Amino acid sequence: SNNYHIPVLLEECLENLAIKSDGTYLDGTMGGAGHSSAILQRLGARGKLICLDRDQMAIEEGREQLEKIQSQAGYEIVQAEFADFDLVLDRLGIAELDGVLLDIGVSSAQLDLAERGFSYMQEGPLDMRMNREDPLTALDIINKYSERELANIFKEYGEERFAPLIAKEIVKFRKKEEIETTLELVEIIKKGIPQHFLNTMKGHPAKKVFQALRIEVNGELSILKDTIHQIIDILEDQGRLVILTFHSLEDRIVKQEFRELERECICPPELPICVCDKEKEIKILTRKPIIPRNREMEDNPRAKSSKLRACERIRR
Repeated sequence: SNNYHIPVLLEECLENLAIKSDGTYLDGTMGGAGHSSAILQRLGARGKLICLDRDQMAIEEGREQLEKIQSQAGYEIVQAEFADFDLVLDRLGIAELDGVLLDIGVSSAQLDLAERGFSYMQEGPLDMRMNREDPLTALDIINKYSERELANIFKEYGEERFAPLIAKEIVKFRKKEEIETTLELVEIIKKGIPQHFLNTMKGHPAKKVFQALRIEVNGELSILKDTIHQIIDILEDQGRLVILTFHSLEDRIVKQEFRELERECICPPELPICVCDKEKEIKILTRKPIIPRNREMEDNPRAKSSKLRACERIRR
C-alpha cells in the first residue's frame, strides 16, 4: 500500500544479521513488519522472533503481515518501546539473543497525524510526544526553555544554521503570549530566518527546528546510546546488532558507540599496566555505513537518507 511496508536495505540487513535457523532474534522497531517477515521466513522450528513497536497501529498491521507467513518458528509481538526490550525479554524468559535489528526513524505513519503535533504543514497542538504518558511536550520547551537552551537544541539536534536568530524570535514572541500551535511556531521560525535565505530555500523552513524539538521531547538520542550498550550485553558470542538510521545525528551516535565498544584498554599511555579492564566487546562489520543503491532510493523515497551499521559480539 504505502512506503510504510517497504523495508529499507532489506537484503543488507539480512546479510549482516547472518540468521541461524534455530536462533532467537529481536526486531526492536517492527513498523510495517517488512524486516520481521523476512527474518521469520528464515527461521526453522527452533527459531524465535520477538517484535516490538510502541505504536498500536503498527502492532495490528505487523500481526496481519506475520500471520500470512508459513513458518514453524515461534514469534511474539509486544507493544513496547525498543528501549524497554530488556523488560520484555525478562517477561518472556529469554536470556540471550543471536541478533537484533533496530530501524530508528519515526514511522511516516505517525508524522501524518496532525493531532500529534509533529507536522509543520498542518495546524495542531505543540505536542510531539511519541508516548502520550510522557510529561514533557514541545509546548513546554518552546515556552519555558531559555533562549540559549533553545538555540543549542536547534543547532545540535536540527543542524539549523539560524538557531540563535530563531531562538531570539521565539523568546521575543512569548513575552507577549504563549506559543500554542504548530503553525504559529512556523510563522515565528520564518521571522528568524533572513529574508533572502527564505526565498531561495529548498525544503520547508521549519523542518530542522521541528526535528530538533521531536528529538528533545522524546529523549531519542540518549535512549539510543543506552540501548546499544544493553543490547551488546545480551548478545551471544558472534551475535549481531544491525542498526538502520535515517538521520546524521543518529548515525553519528551509532558510529561513536560502536567505536567505544570496539576499543581495548582506555588507560592513559603513561601507565605501565592496564588498570581499566576495558575489553573489546564487538567487532565492527561496517567500516563505512552501507547506503541504498540508486534503484532503491527511486523506488522508496524513505530509503534516501538511510544508513546501515552492523557489529558482531565478541565474548572472551
